[in-house]
Amino acid sequence: MPDPQNHSRDSKPGDGASPQPSALPGRGGIARIIAASRNTASGLYEGLTSEAAIRQEFAIVCLAVPLSFFLAQDLWSWVALMASLMLLLAIEFLNTAIERLCDYVQPEKHEQIRITKDLASAGVFFGLLLCGLVWGAALVGRLFGVG
Repeated sequence: MPDPQNHSRDSKPGDGASPQPSALPGRGGIARIIAASRNTASGLYEGLTSEAAIRQEFAIVCLAVPLSFFLAQDLWSWVALMASLMLLLAIEFLNTAIERLCDYVQPEKHEQIRITKDLASAGVFFGLLLCGLVWGAALVGRLFGVG
């Protein structure tokens, strides 16, 4: 007899097992994907229209993508160039989200909020270092045939 507490993926309707809960109550499948896509578009719009750092990094990405086709020596170096840019934008969006949440939770100056924002900013710094490393290595490889 099936265990009613079993929530395995192998359970089928009518076998006594409860279905897996979806990420959004009452919504699953394509409806969830559409809702997530709308949230993503909203976040992109908000970030690009309200945050100078995101706009600056997005402008760099717009310039860097065409350059990457000339700089990369093979498919994997191009993937590394693109991945470093996407990771940088992801880190910047997360940094912005952390800063906004901190400002919402604690509008007044607070030492722990300052530390939290500084930690998030350090994450952006390391993302920038990673981009510099990857793009610098690709440039050295292209100019000097190394790699």
